Amino acid sequence: MTRYHYTRDAATGPALGLIVLQVDETIETEFRRMFPPAQRLHVSRVPSGAEVSPDSLQAMAGHLTQAAALFPPPVSFAAVGYGCTSGTAQIGAEQVAALVGQGARTQAVTQPVSALIAACRALGLRRIGMLSPYVAAVSARLRGVLDAAGVATPVFGSFDEAEEAAVARIDTGSVVAAARDLVGQGGVDGLFLSCTNLRTLPLIDGLEAELDLPVLSSNQVLAWHMARLADVPVSGPGRLFQTQP
Repeated sequence: MTRYHYTRDAATGPALGLIVLQVDETIETEFRRMFPPAQRLHVSRVPSGAEVSPDSLQAMAGHLTQAAALFPPPVSFAAVGYGCTSGTAQIGAEQVAALVGQGARTQAVTQPVSALIAACRALGLRRIGMLSPYVAAVSARLRGVLDAAGVATPVFGSFDEAEEAAVARIDTGSVVAAARDLVGQGGVDGLFLSCTNLRTLPLIDGLEAELDLPVLSSNQVLAWHMARLADVPVSGPGRLFQTQP
């Protein structure tokens, strides 16, 4: 054997971490479209139930610290995102931050709920239409959390789906049709497409042009918020990415 000497490169730029649900097929692809190729983005997975219910969402709290601990141990993160909108509403944003912080070295922790609230404030939105893929018991908790933060959801619609694997199969035509109907009911100043597993990112620009309202999605707001917390570049669809830091 010939043994070679080597030199080491220093890690450059802030690192981001993303905790993805075991059943999620969408968020990683959409994140890679928003962050530049050079961005250091490490991904871990957290066990999640095949059926979506308040109990299955709450159960993820027992695995979040372990999922965060599976990131590369030497890495200190500028921000870590937990990629579950309804799970955050069920567990609580503060508890999510505490659990992730126990497993990973990070300056900030966020998730789609806090990110959505921050995005609504940046855009001046107070009454949004909300489209969810999930059953009513799951969506009700999220709507309550948003309302307590000053973001009302007077117009709400759902695909009433309990099976997580089916959410990634909902076609974009169904999402567009539901979005049009919700906004057509009136009384809202924006639209939120909830769920990190729902394929929505390519639809945002077209819906904003057609509906003449800001359109937000779980993955879009999470990437935007993580980038702000970490002070790293990001670009994506919609009026949100035109707001000033």
